[in-house]
Amino acid sequence: MNTPSMPAYEDRFLLDLALRLADEAADLIHAIRARGFATTVKTDSSPVTEADHAAEAHILKGLRAHAPAIPVVAEEEMAAGIRIDPGSEFWLVDPLDGTREFAAGRDDFTVNIGLIRHNRPVLGAVALPAYHQLYGAGAGRGAFRIDAQGEQAIHVRKPPAEGLTVLASRHYADDPRLKEFLGGHPVAHLGNIGSAAKFIRVAEGLADLYPRLGTTMEWDTAAPQAVVEAAGGAILTPDGKPLAYGKPEWRNPHFVCRGAR
Repeated sequence: MNTPSMPAYEDRFLLDLALRLADEAADLIHAIRARGFATTVKTDSSPVTEADHAAEAHILKGLRAHAPAIPVVAEEEMAAGIRIDPGSEFWLVDPLDGTREFAAGRDDFTVNIGLIRHNRPVLGAVALPAYHQLYGAGAGRGAFRIDAQGEQAIHVRKPPAEGLTVLASRHYADDPRLKEFLGGHPVAHLGNIGSAAKFIRVAEGLADLYPRLGTTMEWDTAAPQAVVEAAGGAILTPDGKPLAYGKPEWRNPHFVCRGAR
């Protein structure tokens, strides 16, 4: 008996789909923030809001309607106990990365939609709703930003002579491991912000280094990794290899996101 082959989708189509859904999810998040929302706590002690659920539902509906042959692994479905074996190609979705930032009224939160193929991120869309910015990469388009000024290519920068601009997680601002890690680096500025916004600021040349010495999940990093790599940067594990996907329990090791050397 012959097994039907998986439909082939062009990467340009998939990237446009991810960009559109990330942008629409950003609009939903804006609307929910404007009218107010409640925050609850999941079993892993992380916060979740109505905006997380609404954004994820919209993204999943769109991905499954327009690219039904590609499985989707999404944060809130996983938290609800839904498990899938995605195979070699799958979406990773974080509908609202930085829920703590969002719930606290801060602006550094994102919508992340990334496509994994053979353990590597091949394209991604990242929306920064509070900044009205949309970032994408893949399908031969390089890395780019879409905002009120239109679409523009982005690139990492070479570190300036005065030292690195380093971004670190607000949640791990006092982690002594960060001070130890930075001991051998010339640091001009250290900032603490939440979410995948840190990757994006490296990708567009506003920062040089983001060391992550705490826990992240694959849906946190897939889409922004695609953007960073297309912009000329890298996300490397302690053994010097690019961060890969499809790991047990979707959990990432420590890594460093960097711009140009």
